[in-house]
Amino acid sequence: MENSSDKASPAWMKLPSWLLSQTAGHSQRLLAEGFASVGARGYHYRLLATLEEFGPASQAELGRRSGIHLSDMVATLNELAEESFVERSPDPGDRRRNVISLTAAGKRRLRVLEGQLAQTQDELLAPLSPADRRKLTGLLTRLLAHHDQQAGEAEGPWR
Repeated sequence: MENSSDKASPAWMKLPSWLLSQTAGHSQRLLAEGFASVGARGYHYRLLATLEEFGPASQAELGRRSGIHLSDMVATLNELAEESFVERSPDPGDRRRNVISLTAAGKRRLRVLEGQLAQTQDELLAPLSPADRRKLTGLLTRLLAHHDQQAGEAEGPWR
């Protein structure tokens, strides 16, 4: 259903690529604001969620699983360790490496971040019904998988 502002929009403003990039910008802003409201960053959520899902891991493995570049990983781990959300311990198989583990405080923190993330998702997707949200997620998943495969990145969605 078009409204009067749709008719006044230039054709390029109706292109899927433009719409996706504009929506992505809003999504990034809402996520940053939401996490900041609870004293966190998106990397904090990604790292804690990765540790909960896959268990203790080396920094390199965490980087691959979470999509966080090594240069950002160290700072993120330092921030989380400072708050006792993660713990570093020597790898018994290779003393040169550390194994990162999620602490009980980290699990509690993850629950807070998940709650904030759910609120942010609701805010971002407010005009869509639950069925439309599922459909959008399915379509975006398909697009991402296609382009990841085309780029030779079939190992996962994170770059």
